[in-house]
Amino acid sequence: MFKNCDNRTIRKESMTTTTREEQKISNKEVRETLHDVIESLIDGHEGFQKIGEHLKDETLKKYFFAESLKRSQFRGELETLLHSTGEHDPKESGSVSGALHRTWGDIKAHLGGGDHTLLETAEQGEDAAKNAYKDALQKYLPAPVKELLTTQYAHVQKSHDYVKAARDSRK
Repeated sequence: MFKNCDNRTIRKESMTTTTREEQKISNKEVRETLHDVIESLIDGHEGFQKIGEHLKDETLKKYFFAESLKRSQFRGELETLLHSTGEHDPKESGSVSGALHRTWGDIKAHLGGGDHTLLETAEQGEDAAKNAYKDALQKYLPAPVKELLTTQYAHVQKSHDYVKAARDSRK
């Protein structure tokens, strides 16, 4: 790809051109993108809370409860951005797959699954959160949206790594 003198991007392969304006997404698409991430944050909030209730290690328990609150904070920040796109009453819920994932985690806990098993479940949930952010960040979003998602994504990645390391240390 290269740019020509009138700031159009030309792809060699297909010789098509696009302008920066054509890459921008509509407010509706921004809202849909934020809704997808918010859905994963709701799943994360509820997942960290539920798993935290079953963990035996007190340090992990505190970490999980703090992460649950952090996901709620992230959700609030994204809902504030939704307000700026004209959506004033976002009705949100977690995903069906997230609810099934939490139920599966509860079953494991009740069947005697220890912290290692619960941490495996949490890591899978964190993988889903990372994917939601990756998908969102691949879109051409307005700078304030992209910046906030990038900051939140960095935290989600660190959380994932922490959960994975905790799981690995309990094999």
